[in-house]
Amino acid sequence: MIHPGTVRRRRLTGLLLLVVLLTVAVVASIAIGTRSLAPTTVFDAVTHALGCDGGPFRCPARSTAEEIVRELRLPRTALALFAGVALGVAGALIQGYTRNPLADAGLLGLNAGAGFLAALSIFAFGFTAPAQYIWFAFAGSAIAGVIVFGVSSIGGGKASPLSLILAGAAVTAFLQAMTNAIIVLDNAALDTYRFWVVGNVAGREAEVFWEVLPFLVVGAGMAMAAAPSLNLLSLGDDVARGLGVDVTRARAFGLFAVVLLTGGATAAIGPIAFLGLVVPHMARTITGPDNKWLIPYSGLLGGLLLLVADVAGRVIARPGELQVGVMLAAIGAPFFIALVRRKKLVAL
Repeated sequence: MIHPGTVRRRRLTGLLLLVVLLTVAVVASIAIGTRSLAPTTVFDAVTHALGCDGGPFRCPARSTAEEIVRELRLPRTALALFAGVALGVAGALIQGYTRNPLADAGLLGLNAGAGFLAALSIFAFGFTAPAQYIWFAFAGSAIAGVIVFGVSSIGGGKASPLSLILAGAAVTAFLQAMTNAIIVLDNAALDTYRFWVVGNVAGREAEVFWEVLPFLVVGAGMAMAAAPSLNLLSLGDDVARGLGVDVTRARAFGLFAVVLLTGGATAAIGPIAFLGLVVPHMARTITGPDNKWLIPYSGLLGGLLLLVADVAGRVIARPGELQVGVMLAAIGAPFFIALVRRKKLVAL
C-alpha cells in the first residue's frame, strides 16, 4: 500500500510540473504567430508593460514588436489561459454532479443558452464585435442553467443527476432550434454568429478579458470550496445526506459555479466542445476521483491544452491560422479515443 504522504508528494510534484509546462505554453503563445518574436523581445515587452505607470495595456508601445505583444498576443494569451482553466474546472464539476463521465457544458444547455442570446442580440441590435454581445451570451448561459436546474427539481424538489441530464437535453434542443431560426432569417446575423460559435480566442480585445475575469475567478474559488461536498455526493445522495450534506443546496452551489465558469468562458471565446469532456479524464488518471486534487489539475490541464491548441493552429496554417475550437476537436478526439482503448478512464 502506498503511503498517503507519498501520494501527496507525487500530486504536488505533478502540479508543479503543470505550472512549468503552462509557463512554457504562455511564452510560446506570446512569441509565436505570423511574425515570430525572440524570447528576449517578448520578455522586454512584457516587463516594460508591467512596469508602466499607465497600466500594462495603456502604456504607449516603443516598437512594432512591443505593440504586437501588448495589444494582440497578451490579451489573447490571457484569455486562452483563463478560459481553458475555467472550462477544465467546469468539466470536472459537471461530470461529478451528474455522475456522467461523458458530460460537459453542452449537456446542461449552457452553450445553447449562450448561443441563443448571442444570436438574438446580433439579430436584434446589429452587434458585430464580441465586446458588444458578450453580456448577452453570458446571460443566456446563466438563464439556461437556472432553467435546467429548476426543471430538474420539479416533482419531489430534488435535482438528481438523471433529471439534470434529461432537462439539459430538452433545453438544449429547444434553444438550438430557436438559434437556428434566427440565423436562417438574417444572413448578417449568421456571418457574425458563425465566427463566434466556432470557438476562437483571436481578435478579442483586452476589454473582453477584463469583463469576464471576475466571473472566472469567483467560479474557480467556488469550485474549490465545493470539492469536499462533491466527494461525498459521489458516494450517492443517500450516503451524502447521512453524512450531513444538504444535497440540494450543495448541488445548486456547485452548478452555480459551473454557470459562472462556463458562462464567462463561452461568452468570451464561443462554445468550446471537447475541452470540458477530455480534461477531467486526463486529470483523473493522475489524481483519482478526489475532487480536491482533480479540480486544480483539471484547471491547469485545461489552460495548457487550450494554449497548445491555439499555438498549434497558428503554426499549422501559416500565414493564416485555424480556430482553437477546430484544433481542439482535432487534438482531443483521437486522444480521448486512445484513453478509452487503453482503459485508463477512472470511474466516477
